Amino acid sequence: MGSLFLVRHATTADSAAGRNLGQSRDLPLADAGRALAEALAASLTAELLELPHDELRLVSSPARRCRETMAPVARVLGVGSEHIELERGLLEIDYGAWDGLTADESLARDPELRGRWLSDPYRTCTPGGESGADVAARAMPVVERLTAWAAADRSRVAIVVAHNHVNRVVLAQLLGWPMADYRRRLNQDPGGYSLVSFSARGRGSVLRRINATPSAEALRGEIESLPV
Repeated sequence: MGSLFLVRHATTADSAAGRNLGQSRDLPLADAGRALAEALAASLTAELLELPHDELRLVSSPARRCRETMAPVARVLGVGSEHIELERGLLEIDYGAWDGLTADESLARDPELRGRWLSDPYRTCTPGGESGADVAARAMPVVERLTAWAAADRSRVAIVVAHNHVNRVVLAQLLGWPMADYRRRLNQDPGGYSLVSFSARGRGSVLRRINATPSAEALRGEIESLPV
């Protein structure tokens, strides 16, 4: 039974402000996000102490915020940047005309469409962008390849850094939940991670952590190290 860590990237200025950040802009992590990424690296290292991990893969969305989140994880685990796998299928949902807007601004711009999207974001596309189903169509093949690899040996672990919608769509599908509810039933905080294990005997996936966050002690240490 191998395992998969599914991580949301750490904090950006837009995520802190509650603004949609999809594919059209490639923002870096905020200062608080860089501290969170360092704390995440410490927490994942502690998690790995409890798991056999003779084989380890680090996989990231190519978005800058994901690569910057993965960087301290790779450094702490002794994995060179050249061994980080970048997968375009893991890019965040394309928000279309809602990119950069808050929820209230999106509602004011397109009240009828926003209402339908809130009811079923899996089947409803953002204006000029994607639906959750579109995200699943490109993200799930990446995840399925990783889960098949992990399930083949209990000492295999993959750490994936992706995005808010991507992770929730993936988790809902792995858990067999109604896909229309992926936003309502799942939350993904910046720097939060879920841990899923897989069996090669056809027993499916086992959810071991969901939206866990780096330890308060590790995060406090990183925040205290920020320049003032």
